[in-house]
Amino acid sequence: MPRSPGEAESAPRPPESQTMSGPPAGIEEMHATRHVRLEDLNAYYGSNHAVKDVNLSFEPGRVTAIIGPSGCGKSTMVRCVNRMHEEIPGARSDGHVLLDDVDLHASNVDVVSVRRLVGMVFQKPNPFPTMSISDNVASGLRFTGTPRGEISDRVESALEGAGLWNEVKDRLSSPGMGLSGGQQQRLCIARALAVEPDVLLMDEPCSALDPVATLKIEELIGQLKEKVTIAIVTHNMQQAGRVADTTAFMLDGELIEVGPTDKMFTTPDDDRTEQYVTGKFG
Repeated sequence: MPRSPGEAESAPRPPESQTMSGPPAGIEEMHATRHVRLEDLNAYYGSNHAVKDVNLSFEPGRVTAIIGPSGCGKSTMVRCVNRMHEEIPGARSDGHVLLDDVDLHASNVDVVSVRRLVGMVFQKPNPFPTMSISDNVASGLRFTGTPRGEISDRVESALEGAGLWNEVKDRLSSPGMGLSGGQQQRLCIARALAVEPDVLLMDEPCSALDPVATLKIEELIGQLKEKVTIAIVTHNMQQAGRVADTTAFMLDGELIEVGPTDKMFTTPDDDRTEQYVTGKFG
């Protein structure tokens, strides 16, 4: 399946577009309140129908894990939420992605606003290589016009929210690429948190990390779910069992089953779900 590009460079908001914003708040003051609903979502790579009529909700205060074998469409589905999918040549989607009552795929909705409200953390940590730790976190703030006097506090708040402040506070001017892999991933999470998103999407955020770094990310997810609505794509079913309140199983582009994580792993309704979670395929 074609890979999505990394986080796209933002562009100025066109004045005629519908922009969306929430009240300013420090990370410690944020509360997860926003619902995401996918309605009849389809996604394509040319003639390849990768996501098929998916209906799914991401609830505030709960982590939703999306599981399924490689190539089943789970990453494509998640990347449709913040409109990263459409950046791929030949890719398109239809259906609706609602943030509360706003259709993020509507023609008059500004893509930059969508990506501020719906942050994304990718499989491989991707700090900006020429930037310091501080500048990595501040990059989105500068673009969105945050007053210069507020940036330092917002950077500190985001690094604290990502559980990284105490580890880097004495070397904020050092290159972000100089951090360990797990620290780089938390730096990317801080970069997403700095612009105070309502939703955080995570696409295999721990697959390139060692067990210790993975544990820190999982603990962080548990803390952040009270502040932002979270959806995580994972191949690791043990991880889904540890971090997710709700689990959705996808196969061949279709959403097969969704339910409370405990039920999905013990008494799923669909035989295909049972076969996948017990390791009979996938």
